Amino acid sequence: MTPVGEMVVGLPEVSLRPFVDRYVGYREQADLPLVRRESAGVFVVLILGWGAPLDVTDPRSAERGASGVDSFVAGTFDGWCATRTMGVGEGVELLLAPLTARRLLGLPLGELTNRAVGVGQLPGRWLDRLRGQLAEAAAWPERFALLDRVLAGRLAASPPVDARLDWAWRWLVASGGQEGVGVLADELGWSRRHLASRFRQEIGLPPKMVARLLRFQHACTALSDVGPNAVIGPGARPPSGAGQSAAGADPSGPGPSGAAASSRGQAVDWAAVAARCGYYDQSHLIRDFHQFAGATPAALLAARSTPAG
Repeated sequence: MTPVGEMVVGLPEVSLRPFVDRYVGYREQADLPLVRRESAGVFVVLILGWGAPLDVTDPRSAERGASGVDSFVAGTFDGWCATRTMGVGEGVELLLAPLTARRLLGLPLGELTNRAVGVGQLPGRWLDRLRGQLAEAAAWPERFALLDRVLAGRLAASPPVDARLDWAWRWLVASGGQEGVGVLADELGWSRRHLASRFRQEIGLPPKMVARLLRFQHACTALSDVGPNAVIGPGARPPSGAGQSAAGADPSGPGPSGAAASSRGQAVDWAAVAARCGYYDQSHLIRDFHQFAGATPAALLAARSTPAG
């Protein structure tokens, strides 16, 4: 059964848009347990909710998840996880770039790597208070305006991140994770060890893993661009949005893992997709989808072509 609900997208005020691209308000009713598989990503997920609680689980370790929470922060993840809920859930979701999240939260993201943490456990409990204020607001425009005021205040009060680290992050995003980390270290005048240490501390993952996740996100965007019935091959338009989140490729309810064609039988040239997204070969593309989404790209594409019911 498909959950029933609504989704409202709000744009932050202009001064916030370099840091937060949008607010996603939602209200969803699930009469049966609703389980979703969430892709890994080099971004931070912030959920501020006031409805039915949910569980966040990482199949690799029970200690990394959160149980019975309506609001949580999930740091950068290098593996897929799952959420489970039932009832009526309502809240706001933000996807934050790591260095923006570092400033807003006031702590290095290395403390949140591969973890989902209820907002009540974070320093200062300001997110917990914000959650309550959002719940009391009468409508979505008021909630989005409240987010504008609070987030702008947090950013204004926080020190900027190291300019060299910010440049390194933007450099990797601009390349879609396709440039070598050694070249990046040379550009900065840092050793590879120092570069990896700074990334682990402030972003939560080493630069090589960040590059892999950016390539994966690029590939997810490619799936979203072509649609479930398109032929992807040498003549296809190159995918865009390498630095965006993997939200466009929802791996919940994947189809058969052996699927190799769209619902109309049109073959997909996965080797061409791999080459366009910066992978060495098709096997590396499939490896990353297994690790980061828990399914093959063909299975995700097949799932998107299956009508909801």
